Amino acid sequence: MKKTLVWTALAASLLLTACANEADKTTSSSPANSSQASTTGTGASQQYQKDLAYAINNPNATFPQLSSAIAENEAAVILKTTAGDIHIKLFPEQAPLAVENFLTHAKEGYYKDVIFHRVIKNFMIQTGDPKGNGTGGESIWKGKDDTIDAGNGFKNEISAFLYNIRGSLAMANAGADTNGSQFYINQNTADASSQLPTSKYPAKIIEAYKNGGNPSLDGGYTVFGQVTSGMDIVDQIVAVETDDMDKPKTDIKIESIEIVKDYDFSKK
Repeated sequence: MKKTLVWTALAASLLLTACANEADKTTSSSPANSSQASTTGTGASQQYQKDLAYAINNPNATFPQLSSAIAENEAAVILKTTAGDIHIKLFPEQAPLAVENFLTHAKEGYYKDVIFHRVIKNFMIQTGDPKGNGTGGESIWKGKDDTIDAGNGFKNEISAFLYNIRGSLAMANAGADTNGSQFYINQNTADASSQLPTSKYPAKIIEAYKNGGNPSLDGGYTVFGQVTSGMDIVDQIVAVETDDMDKPKTDIKIESIEIVKDYDFSKK
């Protein structure tokens, strides 16, 4: 099997079989583990379980992905591509490492002219690799903070309030805590709610999965944003002709990322 940055053979297998076995191929950087409670460390896991219990049992629990409005504690960008603009809001409180990584790369022009190197209809679109083949990309912390990035990538941030619903933005990886620069947007349009256990999923999220998404990726990948406008562009990108490695035969590129609303990480 060919290995590319955001997907190990296991990650690729899980990610690909999650989309109805239509893409029985390996890939580079991609989502890996799909266990619902795959957080980093005992303390993090305990907090996740506590948050999940609250999210499931409290009718007043809120889920930032389910609102298109940009809240005070959120950031917002426009992903400008050669296919059109995709408006995205980001969740720095739930996924501070991923959001700061993404925003810093965006400001520094790291993603300029980077292609969508992997697109699979009824699954997702993936980009963020300067090499353009799924084997490249680094986090902003590489070589700077070994408590966040041990050399393989920065830590996963799994939240009981964020899921791989249609339109969600998430970090691709090659296993737990290997996040670099690659990311994907969930595109699947099929109702994915029927197999979700109420003991592990909040009712509002189960309802959201009726509009599509990839719940098998929950717990293994850091969700850190949500498309608020431009899913028609995502659907357009995923419909292009691809080669046998799911790479578009005609390049689709990120032209730039415009920061519409920034976030002050010094407040955290």
